Amino acid sequence: MSKLQFPITITFKIGTISNDFFATDAQGSVIAFVRQKLFKLIDHVEVFSDELRTKKLYDIKANKWIDFSATYTFFDIERNKIGSVGRKGLRSIWKASYHIMDKNDNLLFEVNEENAWIKVLDGILDRIPGLSMLSGYIFNPTYLITNSQGSHSMRVKKEPSLFGRRFIINKLQDIDEDQETSMLLGAMMMLVLERQRG
Repeated sequence: MSKLQFPITITFKIGTISNDFFATDAQGSVIAFVRQKLFKLIDHVEVFSDELRTKKLYDIKANKWIDFSATYTFFDIERNKIGSVGRKGLRSIWKASYHIMDKNDNLLFEVNEENAWIKVLDGILDRIPGLSMLSGYIFNPTYLITNSQGSHSMRVKKEPSLFGRRFIINKLQDIDEDQETSMLLGAMMMLVLERQRG
């Protein structure tokens, strides 16, 4: 994924038991199809160039069995490590917080949910019979990605939808191409994990 035209739109498929989604650029062209492998004790997500899975671009693998504090490492098609993403411990219980690291485990970016109350209120409404379907329209979290100097680099926002299936990723500043790839892979994996949590 290089020379991307933002905004990037993430659209999860509905009617499947896995967290599969398309990523399209500003022109509507598919730049990636992301598929979570099912029934794995250790999470494994594959990134392809299209839905037909004609070309694999990346693998994202957890470092341990299903676990709240797992780290998810990005590998290219030659199985070289290019970066990783992981939750920031107990802070993520209150609101989504992640670290995106480079291939040498140096901090590149932090991902933080901008308003923790959205997650709380969404969780409450989601448990009320008859109203749970409205939560996807009313409560739409936004995730802000900042670099190690504290500058805002990217924003990920959920769009109002019945099944919580669409997210928009906007780039807020120019970023090195390799860092941009790690940041986008980190954002994609974060969305898979956050969507699993509800």
